[in-house]
Amino acid sequence: MITATKPPRFLIIQTAFIGDVILTTALLEQIHAARPDAILDVLVRKGNESLLVGHPFLHDVLVWEKKKPGDRFIKYRDLRRLITLVRSRQYDVVLNLQRFGATGLLTTLSQASITIGFAQNPFSRFFTHKIDHRYEPGIHEVDRNAALLRPLGMQGPRIMPRLYPSPDDFAVAKTYQGKPYVCIAPTTVWFTKQYPVERWAELIKMIPTNLTVYLLGAPSDVAICERIRTLADRPDQVVNLAGKMNLMRSAALHQGAVMNYANDSAALHLCSAMDAPTTAVFCSTVPDFGYGPLASQSRVVQTREPLDCKPCGVHGRTRCPLGHFRCAWTIRVEDLVLPV
Repeated sequence: MITATKPPRFLIIQTAFIGDVILTTALLEQIHAARPDAILDVLVRKGNESLLVGHPFLHDVLVWEKKKPGDRFIKYRDLRRLITLVRSRQYDVVLNLQRFGATGLLTTLSQASITIGFAQNPFSRFFTHKIDHRYEPGIHEVDRNAALLRPLGMQGPRIMPRLYPSPDDFAVAKTYQGKPYVCIAPTTVWFTKQYPVERWAELIKMIPTNLTVYLLGAPSDVAICERIRTLADRPDQVVNLAGKMNLMRSAALHQGAVMNYANDSAALHLCSAMDAPTTAVFCSTVPDFGYGPLASQSRVVQTREPLDCKPCGVHGRTRCPLGHFRCAWTIRVEDLVLPV
């Protein structure tokens, strides 16, 4: 427990992917609620820092450059830089949300007064406190993260993740909000988490024509989104915004949608952080892993077919291990379109 009269200084380490960083914002909300005077820093991997620009509770965002073309050792050189920087900050508390050795080493060498992380981290024996990380039905990732606050006496009721788009982000989103619309984020990093292109096109054909459909994604998703738009054959209704909206502008657009459709992906967590209406499509994974939607108006759609092979893993795969991908193909399009 923190008893110091001076504002305590925290470092929260989350160097995983976009969705993980979004869910980490719930921890920022909870710490701020318990100690509004706390000085909060976050460490993220390079590329994810844009999610936290302008966050009202954050003092600083540290960035770890883990990959660089032509430099195979950048990850370790930059880790050494971070260790020196973190030590100089003299943190009162380091909270490590990662279960991998590099961040465990950083936590151990941080010289923080209190270090807390998950027991599954190979360096957890050197932490001040370690908490078990388990996949249990009904326990969301934000709950698992919040458990790290237990040794500090700061764990309270669940607080939702939250993002803070800038006025400029909202202004850009507003240019697309002239009439009611739905958003579809049809892609993921993993093949087995992604509802098939043909099914997304079928869904669009069932969405009332008075609603504009915005397809969202990264620059690498432009071609897939264009294929969906072509298959849907509704050129006046569907707009391909892949590669045209950054994460925070997409978040602002999600907030004003009649409905948002997303796979088990970062887009799903963007919607949760904006409390935007969400239909989450789970193919090879299941919400019981703790990554389901958190928006007040949200629902999960999965196959109705009992499959012994589902889930085939906690994370997605590059292909269906059995070759049939029935966890995706047997999801009824009618089940998705119902709320709209």
